[in-house]
Amino acid sequence: SGVHAAAGRVVCTLDGDGQNPPAELPKLFTPLLADTGGRLGLVAGQRVARQDTWSKRAGSRFANGLRSWMLKDGTRDTGCGLKGFRRDAFLGLPYFDHMHRYLPALMKRDGWEVMLVDVSHRERGAGRSNYSNLQRAWVGIFDLMGVAWLIRRRKKARPVAED
Repeated sequence: SGVHAAAGRVVCTLDGDGQNPPAELPKLFTPLLADTGGRLGLVAGQRVARQDTWSKRAGSRFANGLRSWMLKDGTRDTGCGLKGFRRDAFLGLPYFDHMHRYLPALMKRDGWEVMLVDVSHRERGAGRSNYSNLQRAWVGIFDLMGVAWLIRRRKKARPVAED
């Protein structure tokens, strides 16, 4: 991923179709750069006044509700492309396709704090969606089960070797 090639300690992402205004990026990186305690791993955008079709909003609402109920991550919108995170925290996570939807749960699993910020959303400026609600649901169900398994299997403390 591009995160591996990044040189900075903080990385921000946004969608490629123009729905996330780049002017929102300071909301993501400013708290991360100001974190003197070093515990903030992720600042995730949550879209307000979302400019998508009714079916896309309804599908996302259902999927986010199911994900939030299963993972208990307290996030209402993991599909937002605006995310800022510590590079080292991200590189410590298990890597899989579509993991962006589960970043809050995965970061919390590894002991990082997560901050959620409201961000604006625009109509799609270019291109078209590569997924239907059914395609996203099919992939998402398997990913959700896998992430739930990863969270349950996480060891809470490392064993200490005795001499």
